[in-house]
Amino acid sequence: MTTAGIRAVRDRLRAIPSWQVTLALALLVLGFLIAAQLAAEGPQVSYSTQERTTLIQTALGLQQQQDALKAQILDLRDQIGQLEAAGPGSDAQVKQLNDALEQARIGAGLIALQGPGIVFRLEDASGPNPGADSLVTAGDIRTVVSELWLAGAEAVAVNGERVTVSTAFVDIGGGSVLANSAYLAPPYSVTAIGAPGLYDRVRASPSFVAFVAARVEGQGIQLSVAEPPSVDVPAFAGTVNVRFGEPVGSPVPEPSPSSGGASP
Repeated sequence: MTTAGIRAVRDRLRAIPSWQVTLALALLVLGFLIAAQLAAEGPQVSYSTQERTTLIQTALGLQQQQDALKAQILDLRDQIGQLEAAGPGSDAQVKQLNDALEQARIGAGLIALQGPGIVFRLEDASGPNPGADSLVTAGDIRTVVSELWLAGAEAVAVNGERVTVSTAFVDIGGGSVLANSAYLAPPYSVTAIGAPGLYDRVRASPSFVAFVAARVEGQGIQLSVAEPPSVDVPAFAGTVNVRFGEPVGSPVPEPSPSSGGASP
């Protein structure tokens, strides 16, 4: 471009009003901002659409779960209504089962009892140096307990230890006896609950008469009896787990080679 051409362009620019130049610049800036905004909103609109689809699917899944829970609630309400309708019969069955369970617990010695009964007291023979035969032994206690059971006692305890089917009396030396993993020391109180006349039935037993003749009259151990209006028999505090017993009719597992049993 020649010098004359440059001058002509410059003169034309000078002839343009200033407001037109300002307006052109403003329109240019506005167009740039609009273009930039459209470029930014494109991905955002696409992202929002995808996110909305995911939320709709989640909402539909939660609605299905809610409908299923409502159905379960209605079903449970129906079952509750049926149980309430059968309430009297159900209560009778529950009471019958509870009564049977309580009797089983009483038979196992797991419930403390109170009622009419007697108390035998066994003591070593008196004197400065009683002989070994003049001390109360586990055999003496077993004899008295057995006579009480035979006479119809419903519950027996020795020095506060409830006598059950798993109770054993063992001499451990020093004039002491082991029962239910408890160490008992003389004097020994044998408490029993039974129907009136329990003591009369015990002393009428020939085996008890023989015991008194041999141990009380023969060796000098002391035996006394009391018949209070009511006696207390505590509950059995030991374990009642059965390791080797099986209900009748249940298959008995054969011993494994590692159990230590003898080979046939």
